[in-house]
Amino acid sequence: MSKTPRVVAELGRPETPEETAERKATFSAAYRASQNTRNLVAALLATLAVVAVIAFAVPRGELPAAKAVDVSAVAEQVASAEDRTVIVPDVPATWTANSARIEGDSVSAWTIVYVPSETSGYLRVAQGFDADESWPTRVLKGAGVDGTVTVDGVVWDVYEISDPERAGNVSIALSTKAGDDTVLIYGSTDQKTAERAAAAVADQVDTMNERSR
Repeated sequence: MSKTPRVVAELGRPETPEETAERKATFSAAYRASQNTRNLVAALLATLAVVAVIAFAVPRGELPAAKAVDVSAVAEQVASAEDRTVIVPDVPATWTANSARIEGDSVSAWTIVYVPSETSGYLRVAQGFDADESWPTRVLKGAGVDGTVTVDGVVWDVYEISDPERAGNVSIALSTKAGDDTVLIYGSTDQKTAERAAAAVADQVDTMNERSR
């Protein structure tokens, strides 16, 4: 005996074969969609878990500060290699030297970069080997002399920096002869700090000038 078709409450009658097929197809589509959604959520949670593991695995804290350069040790090597006297500024112990090396193209210059403790910015102390008179102006992108200042008996030319950005963010510059060389002190700081650096090399500049006479 054949089974009596089930009456569907919403229809008030048994389903037709076409309606049964459509209902099953709709159910299958909804099931597949729910499975895809669950898979997507599971994949997203897995990705977030991996990101969290990586984030917690990365060491925290600030990067270690760059190690200060031993200016005296590097100066000794340069003096030996160049077979000449090189200056070693007697700056405050709180000043940090970030770099000490030979720089330049047409004029080689023993150059030390300091970060003074009492002010922001930086300061370079450069000794141009056998530098010509126009070397400081070339380094300073055309800046000219605008007076002099005497620091511990040494007379320094003071440069007018009308456009610090054009001059490489240089706001102050002093220069003087040291024997056959020229010492140029320049950077992004104030004149008081630059003069302090000038005082730190005054005795050595005097000695180099006396030897050249």
